[in-house]
Amino acid sequence: EGIAVGRTFAALKDYQVDGNKEMIAIGLMNVVGSSTSCYVTTGAFSRSAVNHNAGAKTAASNIVMSVTVMVTLLLLMPLFQYTPNVVLGAIIVSAVVGLIDIPAAYQIWKVDKYDFIVLLCAFLGVIFISVQDGLAFAVGLSIFKILLQITRPKIVMLGNIPGTQIYRNLHHYKEAVRVPGFLILSIEAPINFANITYLNERILRWIEEYEAEEDSKKQSSLQFVILEMSAVSAIDTSGVSLFKDLRKAMEKKGVELVLVNPLGEVMEKILKADEAQDFMRPDSLYLTVGEAVASLSSTMKDQSSTM
Repeated sequence: EGIAVGRTFAALKDYQVDGNKEMIAIGLMNVVGSSTSCYVTTGAFSRSAVNHNAGAKTAASNIVMSVTVMVTLLLLMPLFQYTPNVVLGAIIVSAVVGLIDIPAAYQIWKVDKYDFIVLLCAFLGVIFISVQDGLAFAVGLSIFKILLQITRPKIVMLGNIPGTQIYRNLHHYKEAVRVPGFLILSIEAPINFANITYLNERILRWIEEYEAEEDSKKQSSLQFVILEMSAVSAIDTSGVSLFKDLRKAMEKKGVELVLVNPLGEVMEKILKADEAQDFMRPDSLYLTVGEAVASLSSTMKDQSSTM
């Protein structure tokens, strides 16, 4: 709660908040305060909002507030004995209303609907339940989204933009076209134990759909599957086994697996796992998709002319 409140006011005042330093400060204050029966230290949302609207600029406002609270507790409590809770609530509400940013919420709705749902859950949870529960629920939804992205990584089919050596997502670039005999896929996430099953099934499904479409159109059969890996930032041992399994499955179909632009860490782990040197052959590894298609196309032509 304290970090969330701090970042809210940091955005309003255009300064940065270091979450680690904030947590260390809150922890130290609670350790020191525990020796004097101090109330638990936190960054309360309502008190921070009232402090902000009162025009506080520095931490000196806390000294003024503490002295005022002490004097009130010792001398002025009888004056506030019959103050309705509605009045106290109105003070907090008037301070917090100014923090609601409708244009920012609308912008989030336009950019990402899931993020807007998280925002809405946090907003409603804080209002109707509590600040802690509302933020906890929003954090839980955000973690669920991250897990979903990890276990269901994005993989897209690439096509060639005519007249160039550029290959882009077929769904984003309508002018991009498929290259006959090639299935070009781009993996846009790290490969690990959590997503290898999904990737394996998804790639094999791409191959089946591609072959079925080619059979219906009576085009040339699929010969190469190219995996563009420039967005794969990391891989584990389970991820390395994925390529071995794919290669075995594709050999049964008469299709060759080709890797394009694996990054340094990914390349090192694949090379270490390929002791027999039967996977990372020179003809199955290229720097760019254009280079791979050009080289493999010439190989296809040579084979067809020989036959």
